[in-house]
Amino acid sequence: MDLGLNGKVAIVTGASRGIGRAIAIELAREGCDLVIAARDAKLLDETAGAIRALGRRAHAHAADLREPSAPARLAAACLEPFGRIDIVVNNAGATKRGDFLALTDEDFQDGFALKFMGAVRLTRAAWPHLVKVSGAVVNIIGQGGRYADIEFAIGGSVNAALYNFTKVMARRGVKDGVRVNAVSPAAVETDRLKVRIREKMQRLNVDEDRARAELGQELGQARIGRPEDIAYMVCYLAGAPAEFIRGAIVDADGGAGRAI
Repeated sequence: MDLGLNGKVAIVTGASRGIGRAIAIELAREGCDLVIAARDAKLLDETAGAIRALGRRAHAHAADLREPSAPARLAAACLEPFGRIDIVVNNAGATKRGDFLALTDEDFQDGFALKFMGAVRLTRAAWPHLVKVSGAVVNIIGQGGRYADIEFAIGGSVNAALYNFTKVMARRGVKDGVRVNAVSPAAVETDRLKVRIREKMQRLNVDEDRARAELGQELGQARIGRPEDIAYMVCYLAGAPAEFIRGAIVDADGGAGRAI
């Protein structure tokens, strides 16, 4: 299927590793040029190198998107070399887990600053340019916004806010000609999940494949997700065949979801 992405320019945040890196590389395979952002400049340069190896242009922009002015600078960093913004993928963000009574105001503020406010500010900065080209926004959220977890008070709250933000901007996008959708993953094998797999290996005294399968079964998933699983869906939602899809929250959860 031709997704119509050849020659498009995309911004992907949190692109130094995991889901963000996979999204950036898959968009490059579909013909996009990329501006990629994250805090780790070294890993970001490695992602940029992988994109260039596919024959596409890549600009690595190291930034801490918790800073209020950083998202606007990121949008400007895309316009400088490319002159346009066709796609924004808001992927950056990690939140602290733990007992609610042990979590501080600063922990909550930090969680919202990156994943929620980073997405809000970048969307705001890019929006006029997305309107010009009938562009697309894809937010990467997370199942914690739908299913309450006693250890995930911050992440669940942030994700729930992003669900609403996606719907709000999708409605605005109908008026302005910008498509806004989201992908909501369950457990995907990123660096954080690999820690849980190693812990299970040690606790059960099993090999990595068995530990991975046990964790997937425990979570109710057909298998643990791969970053590429999310990347494929992002490319589809950003592409021409998804032109009629607006405000969708696509569950990429391996069948674990129970909500109707």
